[in-house]
Amino acid sequence: MQLRHQSRNGAVNALFVLAIAAIVALAVLGALLIDMGNSGSQAAGEHELFVFCAAGIRPPVEAIVADYQREYGVSIQLQYGGSNTLLSQLEVGKIGDLYVTADDSYIALAREKGLVREALPLAMQRPVITVKRGNPKSIEGVDDLLREDVRLAVANPDQAAVGKVTRKLLRQSGHWDRLEAHVIDNGVFKPTVPEVASDVKIGSVDAAIIWDSTAHQHDDLEVIRTPELDGGLSHVMIGLLTSTKQPAAALRFARYIAARDKGLQTFAQKGFETGDGDSWSESPELTFFCGSVNRQAVESTIQEFEQREGVRINTVYNGCGILTAQMQAIAGGQQGGFPDTYMACDLYYLQTVEEMFQDAVNVSDTELVIAVPAGNPKNLQSLEDLTADGLTVSLGQPDQCTIGVLTRQLLESEGVYEAVMQNVVTETPSSAMLVPTVATGSVDATIAFKTDTLAERDKLEVIPINSAAAKAIQPFSIARSSDHKQLARRFYEAIAASRDKFESAGFHWRLEDRAPQESP
Repeated sequence: MQLRHQSRNGAVNALFVLAIAAIVALAVLGALLIDMGNSGSQAAGEHELFVFCAAGIRPPVEAIVADYQREYGVSIQLQYGGSNTLLSQLEVGKIGDLYVTADDSYIALAREKGLVREALPLAMQRPVITVKRGNPKSIEGVDDLLREDVRLAVANPDQAAVGKVTRKLLRQSGHWDRLEAHVIDNGVFKPTVPEVASDVKIGSVDAAIIWDSTAHQHDDLEVIRTPELDGGLSHVMIGLLTSTKQPAAALRFARYIAARDKGLQTFAQKGFETGDGDSWSESPELTFFCGSVNRQAVESTIQEFEQREGVRINTVYNGCGILTAQMQAIAGGQQGGFPDTYMACDLYYLQTVEEMFQDAVNVSDTELVIAVPAGNPKNLQSLEDLTADGLTVSLGQPDQCTIGVLTRQLLESEGVYEAVMQNVVTETPSSAMLVPTVATGSVDATIAFKTDTLAERDKLEVIPINSAAAKAIQPFSIARSSDHKQLARRFYEAIAASRDKFESAGFHWRLEDRAPQESP
């Protein structure tokens, strides 16, 4: 049911409100364009950022901006309003750098509208009933808000996040229609949560529904938690606007505000619940262990991510047996530098270190094939043919690379392992080294990843292997020990957006529609 704004409390018609909001938005955005046009007068290298911020998040954001400006000399302008009101302004103007919302649903909407790309979690909050300290009207729950002697203030659900969440929760509990009518007859709807809290403080209403974080910032307010509202945990987020002309500078501030030893400390001091953000670094680095078979598919994405985020990814390509042995040595204290992220050539070599990593996401897969010189001079057609007398074969070394262990499993499943091994003249430590042994005529055949054969397709002939064991699945995962899990998740999102690069490299795309999540 829509709000009945024609009530005696003076609430205006919804269409009129939207019209006024649009006029205000245009005026604000016009001013922004002038301000942003003047920003070129700043010193070289200094970036002026413009941040749209939900009004209820103002206290921590304002303090964090002051800290950032003092530490780095960066000018930051802030525009406050209800989360939904700001979203409407963004749709109209399509300018600005960052958008701070009181609920993650607005980030989802902004992404659907093409207004936001990356997003970082900041804090959590939930709606509560608040009254003046001492609770003079003895309010204990939602039903008490409906009493005739209780004047009530609620944030407008079409403008503010807390109002939207409240409406959703109380519809579920069966209270919303009665509460909405009660507010219209004996209360007030306000566009932002600070205005609602102010009404309780000055005594113009007896109670209100606001964020618990807002209530905690006022010593003269008392919080009443109820089962109807407790399920409404909302996630405060900051999103990078697609309109930004300076993504690296904007993401640098976003990392600062989302860092556990910077911005999140201020959120906690202001009464917000916070999670485990990344540790702060002006120029963070990720270490990425990557199985060799993935190199062609991920290299350009790594470069693009480094430039966009203003970070460095230290990538180590090698056979997965070598990479996992290195990880185990690091974990055992024999050397330093454990990776933040790992993309294996197959699930097998993630399983050997899975206790060190969070939930894996299967990104792609490729087949194992027989590769022979162009023209197939030995007329090889199957794995059985690799057992022929006098044939020379190259295989991957099973203790060093994925192609090696998968080949061994494949040949054992087909019952030809011992016979084929009699013809093996070389074993390589990575998949990338197998195809050249055939392309140069060093051997008569090899078993390789199909993706590795594409670069030498004019020198090779590829023979499919009819076996369920002839497949490798490439998972991506994040280390439990990483100090930069949020950055690693955004790196994953960049990988997840590169389907065309994987398919161009010969992989089959199989990515599940979810990002890696931190295990409990």
